[in-house]
Amino acid sequence: MVAIAYTVAFDGVEARLVEVQCSVSPGLPGFAIVGLPDKSVSEARERVKAAFGALSIAMPSRRVTVNLSPADLPKEGSHFDLPIALAVLGALDVVPADALERVVSLGELALDGRLSPVTGALPAAMAAAEDGRALIVPRACGAEAAWVAAVPVLAPRNLREAVDHLTDRAPLARAAPGEPALAPQHADLSEVIGQERARRAVEIAAAGRHHLLMVGAPGASKSMLATRLPGILPPLTPQEALETSVIHSVAGQLAEGGISRNAPFQQPHHTASMAAMVGGGRGARPGQASLAHNGVLFLDELPEFERRVVDALREPLETGEIHVSRANAHIRYPARFLLVAAANPCRCGEIADPGQACAKAPRCGSDYLGRISGPMMDRFDLRFEVPQVAIEDLALPATGESSATVAARVAAARAIQNGRFADHPTARVNADASGRLLEEIAPLDGECRALLSLAAERLGLTPRGYHRILRSARTIADLDESAAIRQPHLAEALSYRLPFGRAD
Repeated sequence: MVAIAYTVAFDGVEARLVEVQCSVSPGLPGFAIVGLPDKSVSEARERVKAAFGALSIAMPSRRVTVNLSPADLPKEGSHFDLPIALAVLGALDVVPADALERVVSLGELALDGRLSPVTGALPAAMAAAEDGRALIVPRACGAEAAWVAAVPVLAPRNLREAVDHLTDRAPLARAAPGEPALAPQHADLSEVIGQERARRAVEIAAAGRHHLLMVGAPGASKSMLATRLPGILPPLTPQEALETSVIHSVAGQLAEGGISRNAPFQQPHHTASMAAMVGGGRGARPGQASLAHNGVLFLDELPEFERRVVDALREPLETGEIHVSRANAHIRYPARFLLVAAANPCRCGEIADPGQACAKAPRCGSDYLGRISGPMMDRFDLRFEVPQVAIEDLALPATGESSATVAARVAAARAIQNGRFADHPTARVNADASGRLLEEIAPLDGECRALLSLAAERLGLTPRGYHRILRSARTIADLDESAAIRQPHLAEALSYRLPFGRAD
């Protein structure tokens, strides 16, 4: 007899349905798992045997073969334990075949039969809903998977409870979704002393999702500004929250089953590898860029990052996606984020102070910032210098606007953009506009066009830089609640395109 259970295999953030076929046939006793399993899947047979022993179920003295179909799809992860166990029980007539037909299951088995949490419950629930089946996951994953209301989610604590439900001895109640998380922001923009120009640039970046580069001496509040930027971003929409949570679910970073409405904030160290930044490594997991989807990716000390790691971000900055290619897999991860970078003006950071600068000044500054490639530098919409704050000013009371005040203006500008791009399939904010769409939303009068042409000649703008200035000007006009881009809006956008470093 052949019994079939269902589970999923992960292809990036997509969960693909997998048949777990089990055959018990005459022959020498054995337990084989085929269908391109990795080491963790092959080890499932030992965990399944021990869990059966805890339930006083004896393995048959025959040959047990489990096939994971489609056989050419790599199978990775310990979540195959539960469906393998259920398929074997179906082949032994312990669990009805029609009951297995109606559910998708995933979970790791402990040796005593308990179900341990696994990653990817949320995309698994979406796959089960598309296929019209219920979902069985460990108790710890129930609150996460239950966010997909279209699928009944059952969350047993152990294998016995799963079997009792499938045999109708003790049906399980549907799991309830976790509480939506909207954590309060403790770091406030008003804590930044001075830096009015930098605060304004951060507001523009948040309003239109424009990539931002700050260059300034150590202690000039660059990191303070970056870490407070998420506090002025609007809460994620339900669609954005689901997109982001699916990525965090696959990465095992979804806390307590709650889908967060806060924009994610990722700050990798400058020693981060290529796989850590853009994804890959064992299992081709999502990297920091994908974990920052719909949020902020902050690169502090940008020139200290390995150059090829930084340049790997050029693709997602343009397309909003990362493609991870391996010998046996080609995986796509969404990665539409706001890039914020900070850098010292030179390696020691004291180039502006003749008394403390090194003997290599001023060339050390251009050499240091020259580590950032020209194409990468060109992808920053806003780049400017952050001056040092005078010591005597630090004792003065904070006079800047609070994050709540700035967030209200950002939300108003985002509302204008939501209406503008309501019928567009991909664009959501001004930074997404390109080609004919950009021409439609950012028309210039004669004076503005003359100013932009003069600036393009003086600054040596590339076509990409030209378009990024238009997008920034459109956002500045939205913050000013102006339907048209006027000369002051364009002039302010141009002021944030200082030519740092050297172009490669």
